[in-house]
Amino acid sequence: QVQLVESGGGLVQPGGSLRLSCAASGIIFSVYDMGWYRQAPGEGRELLAIITRSGSTNYADSVKGRFTISRDNAKNTVYLQMNSLKPEDTAVYFCNVHRTRYWGQGTQVTVSS
Repeated sequence: QVQLVESGGGLVQPGGSLRLSCAASGIIFSVYDMGWYRQAPGEGRELLAIITRSGSTNYADSVKGRFTISRDNAKNTVYLQMNSLKPEDTAVYFCNVHRTRYWGQGTQVTVSS
């Protein structure tokens, strides 16, 4: 079955950086577009970034210039490099096989001093 496992979340101070990873199994990873989302308490799920199977990327305005999505097809893994983190980036972060029902379990990112 399809599994997506996120890792790399944690507590970081404002201005700091984190790199999230999402390891996929049970799919032919290289043929799918992949996405990162987040959900803050009491809010809906927000699309942050998409990387296509060819490596093209798109970002939400809220993270453009600060976050970078990338993928390693040899490792079946998609990454989200997050720089210049702000308290408002605090949320649970999820990866998704784009436009499918396949989601990871999420990883908590907390930005606080």
